Amino acid sequence: MLATHAGAGRVDWIGLRPARLEPLTSVEAAELFDDGLVGDHARPGKRALTLIQAEHLPVIAKLARLNSVAPDRLRRNLVISGITLTALRNHPVQIGGAVVEFTTVCAPCSRMEKALGAGGYNAMRGHGGWCATVLEPGPIRVGDRVMQAG
Repeated sequence: MLATHAGAGRVDWIGLRPARLEPLTSVEAAELFDDGLVGDHARPGKRALTLIQAEHLPVIAKLARLNSVAPDRLRRNLVISGITLTALRNHPVQIGGAVVEFTTVCAPCSRMEKALGAGGYNAMRGHGGWCATVLEPGPIRVGDRVMQAG
């Protein structure tokens, strides 16, 4: 049961952080290497890539008392829709031409208070997504399938 999903997910958005604290740049495609996406100020290792589930964006917005939340405000690299990211934990995950493995919950930071307003940190709790390590580098494009590898 745990390995069965209704279908593959989809990459909806890709964002790159050119430098620490800089705004994210939205791109249509990026190359994922062992230490993160090319052009991103990543943290190599278990935090090389950050992902958030698209279905959580309206929940975060509602909890932050906002009409909507644009992905770049949340500072995650990928927005994924159509598959429960938590269900992919402890399994290799195919994203386009790359394979990653989720390592830890991507907890919100204090910057969410500025990005989302008062209460932004707590609005993100439980909805912040995942950090991942790279198992197989490769290209990732908006529209790529996301599924359990293997």
